Amino acid sequence: MSGRRLPPLPTVKDILRMYNINAKKKLSQNFIMDPRLLDRLAKAGGSLDGKVVVEVGPGPGGITRSILGQGARQCVVIEKDPRFIPALELLNEGSGGRLDIHIGDVMHFNMEKLFPASMATDWEGEPPNISLIGNLPFNVSTPLLIKWMNAMANKESLWGYGRVPLTLCFQLEVAQRMSAPPGHACRSRLSVMCQNWARVHQNFTIPGGAFLPKPDVDVGVVTLKPLTVPYIDQPYKTVEKVVTTVFHGKKKKLYNTLGKLFPKNMSNNLCYRMLSETGVSADMRPIDIDMAEWSRLCNSYVRIIRENPSLDNYNTRGRKSELEPAVYEDGELFIDGDSDDVIDSLHSERMLRSE
Repeated sequence: MSGRRLPPLPTVKDILRMYNINAKKKLSQNFIMDPRLLDRLAKAGGSLDGKVVVEVGPGPGGITRSILGQGARQCVVIEKDPRFIPALELLNEGSGGRLDIHIGDVMHFNMEKLFPASMATDWEGEPPNISLIGNLPFNVSTPLLIKWMNAMANKESLWGYGRVPLTLCFQLEVAQRMSAPPGHACRSRLSVMCQNWARVHQNFTIPGGAFLPKPDVDVGVVTLKPLTVPYIDQPYKTVEKVVTTVFHGKKKKLYNTLGKLFPKNMSNNLCYRMLSETGVSADMRPIDIDMAEWSRLCNSYVRIIRENPSLDNYNTRGRKSELEPAVYEDGELFIDGDSDDVIDSLHSERMLRSE
């Protein structure tokens, strides 16, 4: 099917004019007009020849025609705005019926049953013949990414078929945070959550002027390829809790934020225990922690939670959870009577007796 050519079709600009469609600000709609950029975006994650592609937010079908024109066997589109259906149906007709159109909000769309089970592959094996592509609306891009990373971690939704790669558009600032390495000023919670379950590659930047209407920011095109095994091999919610709590002060020292995982009366003791177990320096900033160090921190936290499951309910940001007595599994109480000495020992490297 290599390079299957589409018949002459109206341009994106023509489509918008033919159907009298204007971008809706409340839906954060911005359309790419240049066919060369559309082709470049479509193939940024690799060859589409013979693949099945899921495209989110196709709009007037600019990226869609590039996907089909580069030999995709089928393109499944999920579009919220019904104004674009006539344009997409025209494209389906021109492609010989290779377009499968779904109306719905991708934030709530279940992709679990899009394809037959026979298309699934083992997670440890080769990725399935499926790709996900999209020019995401800015107002939902980060929440949607977090939702998909959660699904990827749990091998649900589209990732029930295997290690499906994603190529997506984000505001440049978000794209930079996703790919930022340890020590980079853009390093954030999003960096760790994305890089724990996927290899993140920032492909190229699209200037804001290439869109209609022109946004106030440039756009980064990012490809995420799921990892066979994550760096932090713990449940998504556990990783999110640890990383989010520590990043509340991303340029503060680790000893200032790590203890917030626990109630105040035991935070210093357990913070120092985690640092002692992992060998991670108390003076590190969250933005400097690499994936191996994050793994050790999360694993240490999980050991503490297993000893006292009630601590898993503690949430420093929200309403205080009802905690059971703070005890180890053998019934011994957590004791944190030497709080000030613990903080001093973080700098003097004097070991604190574990109660």
